[in-house]
Order: sequence, then C-alpha cells, then structure tokens
Amino acid sequence: MMTNYFIIPDLGNSGPDHWQTHFENSGSNFCRINQKEWDAPAAKDWIEKIESTLSKYDLSTVVLIGHSLGCTAIANWAKEYKKVIKGALLVAPSDLEASRYNFPTVGFDRVPLGKINFKTIVVASSNDEWVSLERAQFFAAQWDSEFINIGKAGHINAVSGFGEWPEGLEILKRLA
Repeated sequence: MMTNYFIIPDLGNSGPDHWQTHFENSGSNFCRINQKEWDAPAAKDWIEKIESTLSKYDLSTVVLIGHSLGCTAIANWAKEYKKVIKGALLVAPSDLEASRYNFPTVGFDRVPLGKINFKTIVVASSNDEWVSLERAQFFAAQWDSEFINIGKAGHINAVSGFGEWPEGLEILKRLA
C-alpha cells in the first residue's frame, strides 16, 4: 500500500524554497494541508482541518510532516483524536512557552505533552532561535519520539538553507 504524506507547515505557510514545498513537489502522494488562516491561526481550526483531511484516507497509510507550529498542531491532533497513523516527522518544534514566541495564535499556548500513540521522529538543530536543543529533546522524550540533532541548522527552513533537503527525505523513509 502506498504511503500518503501530509505536510503541515508553520505560521505563514511554507514558501516556494522551503523543504516542505520541495517534499510536496516530489511525488503525487505528498499533499499540503492548507489552513484557512496562516498568520493568526487557531489551534482548534488547524487540528479540525487535519482531522477532516485524514478522514478520507486509510490511517495506516498516513505520515504527517510538520514544521515548527505544524509540529504542535500534529501533537494537538494526536492528543485530541487519539488515532493511530503510520507516523509523523516533527521538524524544529517551536517552544511556544519561550518569552520570544509572541505570535498572534489562539489555543497554541503550550506544547502538548504526553506520549503520542504512533511512531514519531523529532529533528532539531543546536542553534534554532525558536527552540533550544534541550527543549526539543524534552518534547521528543515527552512524545516518546526518536530524536535527531542535525547540528547547527538554524530553524531548519529556507532562510537557514533548507530548500531541497535530501537528508530529510532519507529520515522520512524511516516512517514509510
């Protein structure tokens, strides 16, 4: 059975040079979950959009791919719906409780903690401005995720040089 990959971007969506866009363009089984509000999102809307999108698929074929706030949306969805999917790649999960994280979001006040009931991999950087390596490791431990530190890679986005990201696709294969 073919794996279906669903991309959940960060605030503002992922632009044309972002690795998530390159992933989306890499095959017909990659799909971005488009939210109605990218700049001032409501957690409830984001997780309901994930749920409504996935309701059309066999969950045993589903892998979610989140970046930054998208990781929190996935963790919220997992906590709310308690469904089992094939897995999730969680890249650079933002620390919503950090003092500098002051974006206009509703319901994205905390990163949900507790075991996620499907396989997850957290990929983090040692110099991410939106999450310390220690906090990323803490989230991974709470979610019972495999943890990968890719070194000094910033926020693992287009600005930090992560357009095409073949290493990310290799990591993703661990979930397929």
